[in-house]
Amino acid sequence: MKKTLVIIIVLIIFLGLKDADTYQVSGTVNGVSSGKVYLQRFDEKMFFNIDSTEIKDGKFAFSTKLKLPEVYGLSLDTTKGSFLLFLDNNPVVVKLDSSFWYKNTLVTGSALQDEYTAYKKLKNVKIDEYIKNHSASLVTAYVLYREYVYRLNIDELKANIALLAPELHETPYVKTLNKLTKVYETVAIGKKVPLFEANTPEGQTVNLSERLGKGYLLIDFWASWCRPCRKENPNLVKVYDKYKSKGFDIFGVSLDREHRFWSKAIEDDKLVWTNVSDLKHWYSQPAKLYGVRVIPSNFLVNSEGTIIAKNLRGNDLGEYLSKLLD
Repeated sequence: MKKTLVIIIVLIIFLGLKDADTYQVSGTVNGVSSGKVYLQRFDEKMFFNIDSTEIKDGKFAFSTKLKLPEVYGLSLDTTKGSFLLFLDNNPVVVKLDSSFWYKNTLVTGSALQDEYTAYKKLKNVKIDEYIKNHSASLVTAYVLYREYVYRLNIDELKANIALLAPELHETPYVKTLNKLTKVYETVAIGKKVPLFEANTPEGQTVNLSERLGKGYLLIDFWASWCRPCRKENPNLVKVYDKYKSKGFDIFGVSLDREHRFWSKAIEDDKLVWTNVSDLKHWYSQPAKLYGVRVIPSNFLVNSEGTIIAKNLRGNDLGEYLSKLLD
């Protein structure tokens, strides 16, 4: 029995690593002689540590089993961001520089990284043309997933996915995009708003259905760590104060992961309306239900629970409500 169990465990480990190869990542760290470098897996816009190595005399090296080609991350401090690293089948050398969010970091040996660096220097990119010229590249799948999914309507997104090479459709990025096209159809203007429940900072469970039917409701997705969200919050407070007596309310949904930062931001920004969160960051279930890929994002709902507008910010929100309520 014990022998059989050992065989099963070995098989599980083998199967889990069959798509992985031992990969060499080495380099230097600018201005740092000791400490650690963390190698990270990228998943759902977040990084998760999979290995770490000591910095010795300003140098570091990894020899880790990795699935390739794929997107990974390097970080000196996992609380302060990571450097996005495209790895193919060639060892790379990295000159890691943590200043300015790793902006000055240099990578040699990865053709995918070279392609991504070249892409970042482009201006006024037409994503469909870029895909046609790089249809089989992992960089293309990543860019569409990360930078364009929230800029395109459903038909545009489907059309661009169709331009990608068939092998890219098996990547997590394109699989996510295909799922999102179905979600976007459920939260299009004119659709009934999807219902969910989550907890307030005080621990009370609130269902969205409890806030419907009383006028116009803005479902606002934000987070304490999101600078554009915090910049927009004063405008939300201004609009709320002006129209709360005329049938307007806000239902705040945070993508925070730490209660203390979330609750402090609510207090500091004077967000007196209902606020909820499941504290799961980009794994937020309400955000997944609405296909939210960038924040701030919002959905304006009428008293019948129908979505009538999306992503109204700044003066646009005030002007839209003025037409409805003034």
